Amino acid sequence: MKSEVFGVLMTHYIGRAESFVYLGITRLARGGHTAVNVGKSKVVIFGGLVDKQFLGDLTVYDAENRLWFQPECTGNGSDGQVGPCPRAFHVAVAIDCHMFIFGGRYGGKRLGDFWVLDTDIWQWSELTSFGDLPSPRDFAAASAIGNQKIVMYGGWDGKKWLSDVYVLDTISLEWTELAVSGSLPPPRCGHTVTMVEKRLLVFGGRGGGGPIMGDLWALKGLIDAENETPMWTQLKLPGQQPAPRCGHTLTSEGHNLLLFGGHGTGGWLSRYDIYHNDCIVLDRVSVQWKRLPTVNGPPPARAYHSMTSIGSRYLLFGGFDGKSTYSELWWLVHEEDPIARRMVTPLQHSLPESKDVASSSLRSELKESQKKDSPIHELQRSLEILVSPPPESQIIQEFIDKELLELSLKLSGLLSHNHETSVQVVRDHWMKCTPRSIQLRELGPLLRDYKRQITRNHLDREDPFHASTGESEQPIYRFYHVKSASELRMGDIPDLLTEYQQLLST
Repeated sequence: MKSEVFGVLMTHYIGRAESFVYLGITRLARGGHTAVNVGKSKVVIFGGLVDKQFLGDLTVYDAENRLWFQPECTGNGSDGQVGPCPRAFHVAVAIDCHMFIFGGRYGGKRLGDFWVLDTDIWQWSELTSFGDLPSPRDFAAASAIGNQKIVMYGGWDGKKWLSDVYVLDTISLEWTELAVSGSLPPPRCGHTVTMVEKRLLVFGGRGGGGPIMGDLWALKGLIDAENETPMWTQLKLPGQQPAPRCGHTLTSEGHNLLLFGGHGTGGWLSRYDIYHNDCIVLDRVSVQWKRLPTVNGPPPARAYHSMTSIGSRYLLFGGFDGKSTYSELWWLVHEEDPIARRMVTPLQHSLPESKDVASSSLRSELKESQKKDSPIHELQRSLEILVSPPPESQIIQEFIDKELLELSLKLSGLLSHNHETSVQVVRDHWMKCTPRSIQLRELGPLLRDYKRQITRNHLDREDPFHASTGESEQPIYRFYHVKSASELRMGDIPDLLTEYQQLLST
């Protein structure tokens, strides 16, 4: 990623992630969760907290296919459970295909158990019995050291703030407390740690006695402890230094570290009154803090979210702002990224934001429908009914129609990574169906795809009503205005299916 040209940071675009498919997902909103990268495009999310409920689910976002799913995991813990108990404010680090989990909080209890998830086979293994573990804690922070070790620093054990450093060897599964000489950073929790080459950088957090901190420290001696004595050094860098904060993220990508969000001064946890949504870069080339120039407004302020980097893109998920817990995804991409062009639309300030994500093409159709000579206006006049584009929640792209893709999975037993193939499986099925053979659960997806075909037949042609002149008659599509399948009567099904099959045939 060439994010700096001649010392000037490249402009970035911020925008809600594109529409995606949910498979078996019941709840996404959360804060205090962890998110790690696995492979080239997958983000594995575990745990979190929402409405005082601690979560123990494992959720995966496949960025390449814009797909959410929950894998069926196996495993056997010391108490017979499949995986870790629900928790928040734990640490998670990925090494190759393995995600290591330690600690966190469940209710008022600080946890000290240790787990690993093999994401190749989605199998949990409890590693609590392997040697001496760090003391139970929450709000600690951890980072990978190369491709074999993990370093964890600080946290809160329910009575005191911690400043210890532990290193895990993921091959031997042994934890070792690192002896550090010299002056130490103040104990803290809710901070971030990030390995940058041979140094561990620690920023911010809540310190002993309660102050929110904005200091930056570097720890050496983690890579080559035999030749380099482990030692802390406080760094005071020039530039636009971030305000003190806790519960933020500091994500490494290329030559930059991106800091986002967190909360400032205030009370404990839900009573914080200052939340941040600024984007600040620690530029490793010029070694200074810089504000990241962005187009579009930033996401709402939040803390205890997750920020991961996928290629040259940053992906923001979840978080908590003192009142609300978030569930949406946001991309932060540089101006040369192909999806940056889709993040700015002339309708973004004039159209209200829908709770259901829909395609940008339908937003354009809504604007066009206001014109007197638009295809939708012509459609109304031709069909002699009042027709406006159905709400975005009723007509969505087939590639993000959850029920349509789930039906494809049931019909073929396999969800293809090529969504066009998945959709075609269902359409071929409906072309062969009879009214007696179609099931009630198929009516919703069928009605939506019926509307999609009509919309495209009348909106995607330069002369959509050319066929209605002369001897040919424009078909009367009687179910275009039906809002949902629940409004259909049993006697409507044969006619709906016939009209749909005619649409596909033409």
